[in-house]
Order: sequence, then structure tokens, then C-alpha cells
Amino acid sequence: MSSYRIGIDVGGTFTDIVCLESGRLTTKKLPSTPGDFSVATIEGVKRMLAEEGCKGFDIAELIHGTTVATNAILEKTGARVGLITTQGFRDVLEIGRIRMPKLYDLEWQKPKALVERRLILEVTERVSSTGEVLTPLNVEEGQMVLERLLSLGVESLVVCFINSFVNPVNEQEMGKLISSRSPALSVSLSSEVLPEIREFERMGSTVINAYVKPVVSVYLKTLEKELRSLDINVPLLIMQSGGGLMSSSLAREKPVNMIESGPAAGVMGSAYLSKQTARRNIISFDMGGTTAKASTIENDEVSRTSEYEVGGEMSMGHHMQKGSGYLLRVPSIELAEVGSGGGSIAWIDQGGALRVGPRSAAASPGPACYGIGGTEPTVTDANVVLGYLNPNFLVGGELSLDASQAHRSVEENIATPLGIRVEEAAYNIHLIANATMIRAIRAVTSEKGRDPGDFTLFAFGGNGPVHGVGIAQELNIQEVLVPPAAGVFGSVGLLSADVEHHYVQTYCCDAEGMNIKEANHKLGNLKKEGLNDLTVEGYPRDRIQFLKFVDMRYAGQNFELTIPLMDEEFTPQVVEQLREAFSREHEETFGYRSDEHIWLVNLRLVARGLPLEPRMPPSILVHEKHPDGQGRRQAYFGSQNSWLDTPVLSRDTLKVNSHDGPIIVEEYNSTTVIPPGAVVSIDSWGNIVIKVGDR
Repeated sequence: MSSYRIGIDVGGTFTDIVCLESGRLTTKKLPSTPGDFSVATIEGVKRMLAEEGCKGFDIAELIHGTTVATNAILEKTGARVGLITTQGFRDVLEIGRIRMPKLYDLEWQKPKALVERRLILEVTERVSSTGEVLTPLNVEEGQMVLERLLSLGVESLVVCFINSFVNPVNEQEMGKLISSRSPALSVSLSSEVLPEIREFERMGSTVINAYVKPVVSVYLKTLEKELRSLDINVPLLIMQSGGGLMSSSLAREKPVNMIESGPAAGVMGSAYLSKQTARRNIISFDMGGTTAKASTIENDEVSRTSEYEVGGEMSMGHHMQKGSGYLLRVPSIELAEVGSGGGSIAWIDQGGALRVGPRSAAASPGPACYGIGGTEPTVTDANVVLGYLNPNFLVGGELSLDASQAHRSVEENIATPLGIRVEEAAYNIHLIANATMIRAIRAVTSEKGRDPGDFTLFAFGGNGPVHGVGIAQELNIQEVLVPPAAGVFGSVGLLSADVEHHYVQTYCCDAEGMNIKEANHKLGNLKKEGLNDLTVEGYPRDRIQFLKFVDMRYAGQNFELTIPLMDEEFTPQVVEQLREAFSREHEETFGYRSDEHIWLVNLRLVARGLPLEPRMPPSILVHEKHPDGQGRRQAYFGSQNSWLDTPVLSRDTLKVNSHDGPIIVEEYNSTTVIPPGAVVSIDSWGNIVIKVGDR
């Protein structure tokens, strides 16, 4: 029986591929191809099959995480979207929440709308807040509006009518008009994408779905066709923002659920590893070539949120910072993402201050040291100058670096203009990148009432282990763990996830006077929907798990906290437990609890399909190329330590006993930097464990 499982994580700079077979993990890392990300993916799979000596039909499972949808938003390369809405609601997107991320920044500009205003048209229809059809859809008017938008060249259409989350009949009628007139046109109905209260959130999320839908559809269809040409005929599974897997067909219809596909994979890998190592409180820190992502795992539970923003200064799901990006009201892992990666460009602003990012050299033209066209200094160039990276062994030697070009770029663009030595300039670039990533970690810890010092930092991604210990020192984190295959760990996380479907039903009521029978009926309907969907996908009832949640808030608040519902259904005792759990979480997050009435707003359900056997083995043996022997090289650790003669080891050469820093650990897909004052060892699972000393 086929037992090869492949995970593919496509980032803006590198494409990471892993193959797991009977506990043996093979890794492959190659530059991404931004013009068509499927090119690097297929090339990597071909190389993997050749190295493993297997054929496409030997592959039992293929799981994919990708930034295709995210990049379409960031680079504004999505579809030309038209929006049809209820008369009087044309300006919902423009009004938004009337929030600014920086109250006193007079130069701040809100993100450019993904729909041109002239492509937003109204029709006569109305549904009440209780679902009563007050005014049926004016069909003739709907046809006129549709013809107008088609004449303007729209490629994807959104239909978002007020209160359609209660009764979608008018939206469905408009959808039928569109399908009969233009069957090939991409259509997104808000009642299908997000059947949830709040007009701006529902409209904005549906617009994003429509904006990326054609792009994602073309990409996935192309990828599936190429995979079939390699005789890989298993269904392609896609990582969702919430950490579960979905079919590629569902991803093509609701790509809004895969915006944070890649970052979610790394967190799921951290959750798997935290259980293997009995560490219950984890900060998952993933630094790649373009961005860095941070999330938390508390008491073995992944932190999740029902909304987040993408495309702003910091993409994140956080109640206290809103307005800088595009809002998505979809289930997702709660993380903060910043534009700080190995390819982030260092520059000097008009005031003469050194800045790093968020602009990135990405895979093309790449850092200056890549020698493929990039001339501006990046974080990777700085790390080469500092001696942290081996110019002859990046990606196992497959990608050689030009150290002289890195030195020249940092010197000419940063050191000389600032009047400092080149190593000082490089170290400052390194520290500023750290400071940006520290913001992301604080956003998911201290800004939520958590002390980073109470967590272990899991550092991975191609650059995470280079910066992890320095970041931990600044945050008073005492332990850093670098997992096996750290540079491609997001792809490992893909293999640890389960198939999931997410459902939501708005149910707004005061907890004290809620109709328990009605609430259980609505919850039961969500269970039936989940059971039906997973049964169709081949999961029997005994392999279906339901996770239940309730969105709750104090009376008068605008935002909710999501609280787990641990019991099978609501009872008076369960409702009281939920109220106390909400108040406790509110106090921990915001610093206080209130005597105000507590309201339920939404019921949420996750239907999870469980595999016959554990998706991951109890341990993994990583098979990859290592540098020959051991060596030493000069590395710069700041003005206090200056240049130090530093041992360079492979993970395999580290003994069970501990070693004092400085040490550099080189591997095929990542490099770990252990500065002076830190102590490093290897645990039984093969993780690099670093006890952090003071800076």
C-alpha cells in the first residue's frame, strides 16, 4: 500500500517540500517562482520522487499550503470585482468600522478598496432582522444592474444583501439571475461565504473571497493538472487559515478560508511537537524569506480567532489593533505576521534612520548575495556579513552565496552613509529585524495579558533559528527549541493536520434569558451539516469529532471573545459555566471583568474528520544532506563581544551533554545561531534545545 505523504508549503521566497514515509522524512527546498508558483512546486515534487525512487502513484496523500491568495491581496493582482448590494448600502465598505490603527498619524491612509466604487451598484430588496422578506428582489432591476457590471468588464461578482445571514432568499434569487445570464462568471454570495451578523464584516470577507477566487481557481486547476501528469491522482488537500484541511474543490469556491494557509501550517506543526515534548505553553515563531509569524499554544490548545486583518502594517487577529488592513471574518489561527524576513530590505529614511522592511527582495531579484539581480542589502546579506550563514552551504550547497556582494551592498548602502563599520551596520540590521519580530510576539502575548517569559519559543523557518535566541533574550524567554527540519517545518505541520469544516450560526441573546431549547436546535443543525459534509467525504460517524464554541461579549460591546463549549449541549449549568469562562478570559485579555449582562452572539462548530491511524509517527528521522565535518569561522556578536572564533557543527554532532555558546549549527534547510551566554543541547526527539542567557 502507498505510504508516501507529501507536504508542500509555498512561500514568497522559497518552496518547501517534505516527504514522510514510515517515520523517515526527506526534505527539499528551492526558490519560489512568483510568476507561476506551480512551476517550483512541480519541479520540487519531481526531484523528490526521483530522490525517493518512487512513482506518482505511490503517493498516498498530498497536502498544500500556499501564499497565492495572500499575494494576490498584497500585490493587488486579484480579479476585477463587482458588488451588488441592497439599496442604501453602497458605502458600507468605505465607512467600515471608522477605526484607525494610529490615532495621531495624519499621514496614514486606509487601504485602497478592492472594489472600485463605480462597480458597486444597488438593487431594491429588503429582509428584516428576523428574516421576514419585506421587499422581494426587483428582478428587472437586478437584470439591469447585472448587465451594467458585465459591460464594465467585471471578472468576479459579489452579492451582499442586508440581513441575508438570517434569510438568504433574495441573495439566492440574484445568484440565479447571474448564473443564467453568465454561467462562467465567478460569483460569491455573502450568505454562503459568511452567514453571520454584521454588514461590513460580511461584505468585506465576501469581497476578498471574490477578489482572489479566479486567481486561486486557476492556480489550483493548473497544479492539479500538472500533478496528474506525474501520475499523482490522490485528492489535493489545502491547509485552511484555521489549521484544518479542506479539499481543493472547496478551496476554489471559498478561498477566503486559505488566506493564511502557510502560516497556519507552522503553528499546527508546533502544536504537534509541543505534545511530543510535553511543553504546554509555546510561542510558535516562523521566520521565512518574506515575513515572520508568531502565535501561541496555551495548555496544549492552539489560539484561534474569528477574524483578522491582512495587508496592513501587521497582519493579525487582535481585538486591540484594527484598521490597517483588509478585514476577514473567518475562522483562523490567531497569529501576528510582520514584513520581516530574510529578504527584507534595509534602507535609510529621510531622517537618516536605519529601517528594515517591509519591502522584500523575495525570490526575485533576491538578496544581493544571491547574485541574481538584487543589489539592495537585506537581512540575509547582513547575516552573511556577520558570519552567521555559510556562503557555500545554503540549501545544502545548492544555492551558493556571494559573500563579497553582500559585504559591498551593506557597506555602500548602509555603512558608508551612516559613517559606521560594515559589521556594525550588519548587526544593526539584524537587531532592527529582531525588533520588528518582537512586536509580533508581543502582539500575541503581552498585549493579551500573557508574559512571554512563561513560554518556550519554537523557532523555525529558514531564518527563525538565526534570530530566535536574540529575540528570546529581549523578551526574557528562558528556552528556545529548534525542531528537526526547521527550515521546512511548515511543510511538516501540513502533514500533522486533520480535515476540518467550520460552521457558524448567528444566535444573539442575553445569556440570562436564552432559550436553551432553541439554542440546542440551532447547534444540532450545525452538527447535521458537518456530519453530512464529512460523510460525503468518506468519514464514518465514529471518526467524526465536533468542537463547539460560542462568541460572547458584554452588553454594549462591539466585539466578542470565542469561548469553548465543552459539553454536548446547552443546559442552565453549562450556560453559567460559559458566563464565568467568558468573564475570566475577558479579565485575562483586557484586565477587567464587568457586571454588565453577558450576551451570546454566534454559535460555532468545527467538524473534524479523524484518520484511521495517527497522522504523525511518535518520532521522525530526518534524512538530509549535512556539511562535511566540523569547522570554525569568525562571527560578529555585537560591540561587546566583537568577532569571535565560533565552532560550526551539524545537528548530528551535538552530543547529549550541553555546549556553551557561541556555536553555529548548520543544516540543509536552516542555520541556528547560539550566541555567547547561551547553552545548547539535543533532546531525545532530536530538537536543538537552547537555554538562553542574558544579552
